[in-house]
Amino acid sequence: MRGAPLPKAGDLVQVTRAASVQFVEPIRCRVVRVLDWVTYDGWVWLDVYQLDGRGDAVARRSIFVRPAGLRVLRPAPAPAPRSALARRTTGNGAGRSTGGG
Repeated sequence: MRGAPLPKAGDLVQVTRAASVQFVEPIRCRVVRVLDWVTYDGWVWLDVYQLDGRGDAVARRSIFVRPAGLRVLRPAPAPAPRSALARRTTGNGAGRSTGGG
């Protein structure tokens, strides 16, 4: 897709009429994911949680918008670095001693 960058999961966005004519009253949303549904060039389906004035989720919605019209209020936090222990652990049991000798 050309044009504006797509939002990322975790982004807090304001959706206004600039994103789609259906949003006469702006809403704030937390992006869950960008859906890979076929659509028109410059448009995208988003799976979001609509937020109230306190920032609490009040509805889960799929919305059809132009990313160029979205206003990112707060980007998703960067993922936490993996600890050295997490990097060493494979989860498949490799390297474990069986106690035999």
